[in-house]
Amino acid sequence: MSTPPTDLLTILPDVAAALADGRPVVALESTIVTHGMPFPQNLETARAVEAVVRAGGAVPATIAIADGRIHVGLDDGGLARIAAAGPAAAKASRRDLAVLLAAGAIAGTTVATTMMAAAMAGIRVFATGGIGGVHRGAEATFDVSADLMEFARTPVAVVCAGAKSILDLPKTLEVLETEGVPVIGYRTGVFPAFFSRDSGAAVPHRLDTAAEIARVAALHWRLGGGGVLVGNPIPEADALPAAEIEAEIAAAVADAAAAGIRGKDVTPFLLARIVTLTAGRSLAANIALVKNNAALAAEIAGSLAAA
Repeated sequence: MSTPPTDLLTILPDVAAALADGRPVVALESTIVTHGMPFPQNLETARAVEAVVRAGGAVPATIAIADGRIHVGLDDGGLARIAAAGPAAAKASRRDLAVLLAAGAIAGTTVATTMMAAAMAGIRVFATGGIGGVHRGAEATFDVSADLMEFARTPVAVVCAGAKSILDLPKTLEVLETEGVPVIGYRTGVFPAFFSRDSGAAVPHRLDTAAEIARVAALHWRLGGGGVLVGNPIPEADALPAAEIEAEIAAAVADAAAAGIRGKDVTPFLLARIVTLTAGRSLAANIALVKNNAALAAEIAGSLAAA
């Protein structure tokens, strides 16, 4: 198909108006709402993240699947609907999209599907928590997130706190390099590790302002490139000690293996298990980093719109 199937999109009027006027818009994923946090914290966080985007001068567009449509922007009733559905909703990556649309299912969108829908709607900036990547033990399981392949093809700048620290971060960076994806550290020379600020792996590029990031992204797209990954470390006050969270992750990974958890069920299981193991501190960190990413994404979107 040579042109995006925009007839499958339902774009919230506020989002459509902002796009038509050339005002900044920030896409937000919905898997973090359906599968990333328990109710009602998921709804409270979704509302709070949208408020952060608005405070930054941009229009939020939370993306989700429902009633045979890709919804680009949700009103408060729509947010409440997907939050209440929680894990009973499907988890939609690119491979699942046609089936879920045909079935009229409710689904949260992963990083890959949110990028895809954002690009279809003409949105160039997306804020999330952490991207998917290469899972630990992938040399045996071949478990590599479709998010990485989406970066290779879809021209959207994604602001995140790195890849989820439950993953193999060095291998994740290697795949991004192979796929030609610029990885930028925002005011840091190291790749963030989601719950902690430093994974120990260097990023190839450091930029210190939203305007610089916007300029690089625009040039990357002019050159025919796909996604741009912006690693924005969790605020220092909210970060968890790297050694501590690594021990909890190792325990959660062992629990997942013992329970036979595989594929797309691994990440939700691990994140929920880590919340339990950290007595809720990882959930508080997750909320803080998503808000921090939304604020930076709004700045980048503003710079792109002003260019």
